Amino acid sequence: MKLNDLTPAENSVQKAWRVGRGIGTGNGKTCGRGHKGQKSRSGYSRKRGFEGGQMPLARRLPKRGFNNPYAKPLTAVNLDIFDVFNDGDVVSAETLLAAGMISKCPYGLKVLGGGEIKKKITVRASAFSASAAAKIAAAGGKAEVTGAC
Repeated sequence: MKLNDLTPAENSVQKAWRVGRGIGTGNGKTCGRGHKGQKSRSGYSRKRGFEGGQMPLARRLPKRGFNNPYAKPLTAVNLDIFDVFNDGDVVSAETLLAAGMISKCPYGLKVLGGGEIKKKITVRASAFSASAAAKIAAAGGKAEVTGAC
């Protein structure tokens, strides 16, 4: 087979609709655009979110607070996911990624205090909640603060 032998699948390519070719075609004269108005003009394009002069939805809704576009959110995990590890293990973001427990960790790992921990493990993360650090210490483990993933 050669490139010049290739043809598109049957009915996958439709011919362009030729407008302005006489009144007998049903799309002559105004070419299906109707009479006058903004949409009938050549070069017409509408801005995204434009509602015909009505106040756009994005401007009608109230805006509250501040959303920092440069924020680097930490990946949060609860304590109960550490139960699969053995006593004495060192658990970090890389360990969790390798085990498939988290899918990505672009900016760092934060350990939250949800659930219980019963094993003596060393947890290395970018941040710990106060309750998580207390529960890890109570179980005999260590909570070590490191940099990003």
